[in-house]
Amino acid sequence: MSSGGTRAAGGSARPTSKDVARLAGVSHTAVSFVFNGRAEGNLSAATQQRIRQAAEQLGYRPNAVARGLRRSRTAVIGLVTDHIASSPFAGALLRGAMETAWDQGHLVLTVDSTGDPAKENAAVAELLDRRVDGIIYAAMSLRTAHLPEGLERTTTVLANCLPAEGAHAAVIPAERSGGRAATRLLLDAGHRRIAVAGGLDDIATAERLRGFRDALRGAGLRAPKEWTRREGGEISAGYRAAVRLLDGVPAAERPTGIVCYNDRVAAGVLHAAARLGLDVPTDLSLVGYDDQEHMAAFLTPALTTVALPHRAMGERAARLLLDALAAQAAPPAEVVRLECPVVERASVAVPATRS
Repeated sequence: MSSGGTRAAGGSARPTSKDVARLAGVSHTAVSFVFNGRAEGNLSAATQQRIRQAAEQLGYRPNAVARGLRRSRTAVIGLVTDHIASSPFAGALLRGAMETAWDQGHLVLTVDSTGDPAKENAAVAELLDRRVDGIIYAAMSLRTAHLPEGLERTTTVLANCLPAEGAHAAVIPAERSGGRAATRLLLDAGHRRIAVAGGLDDIATAERLRGFRDALRGAGLRAPKEWTRREGGEISAGYRAAVRLLDGVPAAERPTGIVCYNDRVAAGVLHAAARLGLDVPTDLSLVGYDDQEHMAAFLTPALTTVALPHRAMGERAARLLLDALAAQAAPPAEVVRLECPVVERASVAVPATRS
């Protein structure tokens, strides 16, 4: 949209709520209602939309400092996390939290502790000194977390982790459901001999294995114990697992489908299959996990996988925190589990020979 010739068009002055009211043809009070969360029940949807369009046209944003003084808040929330730089998924979680906060007139101050508990304690103390309205504590892999000191002094929501002590609102992936979904991709394609490759001593592995077994039981099946190869979480682990599952095993006795702990493990299985002269998906179907950016879609064949909802976790954690702040009450101390979406590509096909 153009600026319509208002006084803010030339960029000489910051547009005000009165400018928005003038352009939208409404009262200054109506604009205040929209940007202070009091529009529902006071203004029609059409009027709210007209005000927001006028604000967008003018480039208007509420004055967070003035609004914070009126509400005894700073309109800033903190986000403390263990590993931003080293995780391929951190950006999605951060974007989800930051954009949700921005839409509600809040900024996010982010601190990466690099997994150092002393740094986490210092980060929380610094954020509290800066009078943030609340804090999101996020982990880059699902784990039980010993929380930094000081979080009990402010409104707190956890993302991708569970508290080791006490009760907090937490948003995590529905890993057991994700394990079921990954396995059903193979079952629905007609596979009956299905193995698991990769895995660690962590919550995600345990929950995904439960989901794997749920899906098999639902189909009246069981996998041999030796078909669960918890070799680790890297490409080399996938290679080792695949060799042990496939090398020298007659075609009628080996798995026709493999559920992988993550996409890196799936890449290792692909490498081993190629070395063993097996085609994916003609001879062997694969399902990954994570939908790792710049990887899953670029393997050959492109990998069918189950995505981790990192962006959605950031969005939901920020929304829970902001809703609690608006209600002036602690968020419910419950665990919210978000579904892990299936991403179908080219690594699953009907088995060449039915079991």
